[in-house]
Amino acid sequence: MSSINAFSQLPDDSGLEVALAGRSNAGKSSALNLLAGQRQLARVSKTPGRTQMINFFTVEAGRSLVDLPGYGYAQVPEAMRRHWGALLERYLRERAALRGLLLVMDIRHPLTPLDQQLLACCEARALPVHALLTKADKLSRGAAAATLRQVTQALRSAKAPASVQLFSAVTAQGLDPLHAQLDQWLGYTPAPPAAPPA
Repeated sequence: MSSINAFSQLPDDSGLEVALAGRSNAGKSSALNLLAGQRQLARVSKTPGRTQMINFFTVEAGRSLVDLPGYGYAQVPEAMRRHWGALLERYLRERAALRGLLLVMDIRHPLTPLDQQLLACCEARALPVHALLTKADKLSRGAAAATLRQVTQALRSAKAPASVQLFSAVTAQGLDPLHAQLDQWLGYTPAPPAAPPA
C-alpha cells in the first residue's frame, strides 16, 4: 500500500485503477476489506473521516484499488477539508489510469448533495460509476428494493455510465456482482457488447 497527500505524489499514471469514494461513515472501509478478503486492509472506525489520504492498494502489477478520503462530516479543520476536496476532484478529473468509480452510499441516506457533486465530477469526463448501497442489512428486503429502484431511476439521467446495487459488508450481500464489475474495469473480463441502437 502507498499513501499520498498531494497530486504531485501520485504514482505513474499507467495501468488500471478503480477508486472508492463515499461520505464518511458510509461503509467504504468495510466494503474494501470484504472485497479484499482482509479484515484490516482499510481501517474501520466509528469516527468518520479516518481515511485522510489517497491510499493505493496493488491488486497485481498494473492494477490497483484506490481508497479516496471520505467526505462529509469528518471532524477536521476547514482548510484540510478544502485540500481533500481539491485533491479528490483533480484526481477524478485528470487521472488517465482511472477506469471507474465505486460510489459508496449508506442505503439509508443515498444521493446526498456531496454524492451529487461527486457524480457531476465523474460526468465531466464520462467516468463510469457503480454505486454501492451499503448497509442493506439495516433495511427490510422491501425497503431496500424500494431504495434501489429510486436510486436506479435517479442515475438514469446521469451523463456518464452509472449502475447501482445493494451491498452489505455484514452479510456479503452483493459481493459477486461487485467482483464482476471490478473484473471488467480492471481488465480481467471483457466489457459487455454495446446495446444496439433503439
